[in-house]
Amino acid sequence: MTFGEVIPVFVNSSLSSRMGRLLLAFAIMGILSAASRADTPLPRLGCWFWQEGEFEPGEFRSTIDLFAERSLYTHLTASIRSPDKEVTHDDVVSQIAQSAAYARERGLEIVMDLDVRLARQAFWDAYPSELQQMARVREVEIGPDGKATLEIQSEDLSDHYTFRAKHYISMNGTFLRGYTYNRSSGAIAIDSVRELRTDEYRVEQETAEAVRVTFNLETIKPIQKVCAIVAFTHFTPDVFAPHLLEFQRSILEKYQEAGLAGACKDEWGFPPDYHGCPEKNDYWFSPARSEVYSNRTGGRDALRDFVLMTFGEEGRERERQGCINHWLEMSRLRNGEVETDFYEGVKETFGPDGIVATHPTWFPHPNVQEFKKNGLHWWIAKRDFAQTDEATPYCVRTALSKKWNSPVWYNMYYSQSVPDYESSIWSYALAGGRMNVHPIYPPPDGVTRLASYDLLLDERIGTAMRRMALLDRITNAPVDSPVAVLFGQACAMNWAGPHYADTGTGLADLFWKEGVPADLIPTSEIHHGSVTVDPDGSLRYGPQKYAAAVLFHPEFENPGLAEFLRAVHPERTALFRVGDWTATFEGAEFDGNSALPPTVTILTNATDMGPVFDRLREKGVENQTGATETLRGFGYSSLVPPPKGRCLLLDGTVIFVSGATSVAGDPIHETFEVGGQEVKVEAEGLFAIRLGKDGEVDAFAAGGLRNLHCGDLAVVLDEPVDLACWRDEEGEFVGLWGGTASSIPESLQGLTEQWGFLSR
Repeated sequence: MTFGEVIPVFVNSSLSSRMGRLLLAFAIMGILSAASRADTPLPRLGCWFWQEGEFEPGEFRSTIDLFAERSLYTHLTASIRSPDKEVTHDDVVSQIAQSAAYARERGLEIVMDLDVRLARQAFWDAYPSELQQMARVREVEIGPDGKATLEIQSEDLSDHYTFRAKHYISMNGTFLRGYTYNRSSGAIAIDSVRELRTDEYRVEQETAEAVRVTFNLETIKPIQKVCAIVAFTHFTPDVFAPHLLEFQRSILEKYQEAGLAGACKDEWGFPPDYHGCPEKNDYWFSPARSEVYSNRTGGRDALRDFVLMTFGEEGRERERQGCINHWLEMSRLRNGEVETDFYEGVKETFGPDGIVATHPTWFPHPNVQEFKKNGLHWWIAKRDFAQTDEATPYCVRTALSKKWNSPVWYNMYYSQSVPDYESSIWSYALAGGRMNVHPIYPPPDGVTRLASYDLLLDERIGTAMRRMALLDRITNAPVDSPVAVLFGQACAMNWAGPHYADTGTGLADLFWKEGVPADLIPTSEIHHGSVTVDPDGSLRYGPQKYAAAVLFHPEFENPGLAEFLRAVHPERTALFRVGDWTATFEGAEFDGNSALPPTVTILTNATDMGPVFDRLREKGVENQTGATETLRGFGYSSLVPPPKGRCLLLDGTVIFVSGATSVAGDPIHETFEVGGQEVKVEAEGLFAIRLGKDGEVDAFAAGGLRNLHCGDLAVVLDEPVDLACWRDEEGEFVGLWGGTASSIPESLQGLTEQWGFLSR
C-alpha cells in the first residue's frame, strides 16, 4: 500500500449478509492493522535514545515492542547516548541494522542519528589537524614596570551528544599572537594598535588546560594594555574542516544497507555556548576558517580583526560592523552547507523517500546563543518537514513550514510532567503542528528508561494523536499566516549594531495575540531567493502569499533589498518598516530609507501595529484564535494559542480543536459559517471542514463525530466515531471510518461506498 491509499469496502455489494460484511471487515482491519503505519500520509514521530542496553544482543526488541503495541508512532528518530559507541563502529552498524529490520517487521521505521559528532574519535584518527579551535582574546593592563601576565583557561564544553561520554574537551592550547594598544573603558585609541615583537612576550605554558604568557614592554604609555590571542583545540570536527563533508558522506555510506528509513542531524553547529559570550571575546576558529575569511574580505587577517571586533577602535566603527557581519554570515552559510550536504547525502544513500529528520534549532530561541552556535542558520538547514524543538516560537515553526513546503511542522518536546505534553498537543494542532514526542527528561527518580517511554503512551494521548492524523487525510496545507515579519538578520546578530539580539519575535507576538499568525523570516531568505514576488505582485514564501509584511530593522542590508521590494504590488502585499536603514552589509554609509519604495509605510512605534491591522481588515483578513498563553523556556518567552480554538489552513480548511480539559478531546458544539454556508457540528476534540469552489463540502474530518450539517450534507450518528472524508479525482467521496463494516450507518452509506477503517 502507498501513502493515502484506501482499501475500499462496497457496503451495498453482493456481500450483503451480516456475516459476509463482518468477515470482510475483519480481513480489512487485519490488513490495516499491519499496514496502517505505511498507509499514513505523514509520519508520527517518537524519540528513541540508545544507551548501553540497546547494544546487548536483542535488547532493542523490548523498546520496539513497546512502541509497536502501545504507540501510534510510525517512525522512531533514534540517537546513540552510549559513551563508548560511535556510529562508525562495525558492531554498531550491525546492531542498528538488526533493530531496523525488527522494527520494520513490527510496522515501524527507524531514522537514525548519523551525525559526525557521534564519530569524533574516528574523525580525529583520520584528520588530526582538522579539529575545532576556539580563539580566546584576553587583555591586561601593563604595569609601571612594563610587565604583565595573562593566564587564559580553556573550557570543558558539553551537550546532549556528550552525555556520559568524553566532552568537547580541550586537547591542547596554543599562543597565536599578541597586540598592545591604548584603551580605557571604551574603544581602542585611534592608530594605537601594534603587534607585539617576539622579544616582548614569553610563553610560559601551553597545555590543554591553560595558556600562560608574560609580557615585558620597554616603552609604556598611559592606559596601555596588551592582549593575547590563544587557541584551544577541542575534541570535535572543525565546522570548516576541508574533509568534513567527505567524512559525513562516509558515515551515511556505511548504513546504505542497514534498512533505515533515513537519518537525523540534530542541533548541528559549533560546540555550545550557553551564555552567548557577552564579552564577545571568544571566536570559533581554525586555519581553514581564517582562510575563508581572508578570501571573502579581500585579504583581511582574522586574528587582527578579532581585536577590532572585540574592543572596537576609534574611527573604525563601520569597518568593525562589516567584519562582524562577515564573520557571522560565514557561520550561517557554512553550517547551512553542512546541513544541505547531509540532506543530499541521505537522499543519495537511502533513496528519494529517505527522511531527513530532527531539528536544527538548539537553545531554542533565535538568540545570541544560536548566533554563535550556527549563525542562526535555521532557515537554510534543509529538512523534509519543518522541525524545531522545545520552546521555539510558533512564528518560527510556521515560517519553516512555508520554507520547506511542509504540510505540518514538528516540534520535539520534552518535560518532566505528563500534563505538560497533554496541554501542548492541541495548541500545536491549532497552529498547524504535531509533536515529535521526546520521552520524559530527566526521568523521575526510580523510573527506568523503558518506563519513561511508557508513561507517554497513555490511551488518551493516543486518541489525540489519532484524531490529529485524520487531518493528514483531508489536507496537506500549512496554517495561513497573513503577515510576514522580515527581520534584518545581519542587524540582529551584529553586537556592534543598533538592535543587537532583537530578531522580531516580540513583534510577531503582537500579531499572534490578535489571532493573526505571523511568519518570522530573516531578510537573508530574500537574498537567497527563497522569498519571492509572485507574478500577481504578492510577497511569497513557499505556498504562502502575505497580505502584509513588516520589514524589521533593516540596518546592514544590501541595496538589492530595496530593488526587490519595489516589485511588490502594494494592493497585494502592504509593506511596513520599523527602524532605520543607514548602512550596507559592509558598513558603508547608505540612505536605505530613501531607497525603499514610497509604498512602504513607516511605523515609528514598534509596539503599535494598528496601521497593519487596519490594512488587514481592508483586505478582509479574518482573525483566527488569538495566542493567549505563554510559552516559556531557556530564559525566553513567546505567545502561543490555547488548546481550544479555530485556525485556517492555506487551502481553505477550517479547523476547530478542543482539548482544554481532556487531552483525548473535549466536546465541540459549534454553529458557524464557512464560505457563506452554515455549518452545524457536534464532535469531540477535532473538527475540520473545507468547501469547494461550488460551495459544496470538499472534505471533512472529525473526532467523535455525532452530527454534521452543511448544505446538502447531513451526517447523523447514533454513536460518536472518528472519521475523515474527502473527494477523489472524480469528485466522489472516499472515507476512513473508526468503526467496522457492519456498523456503517445509513447516513454514511449514502455518502460513499468506499470506506477504509482506522486501526487503533
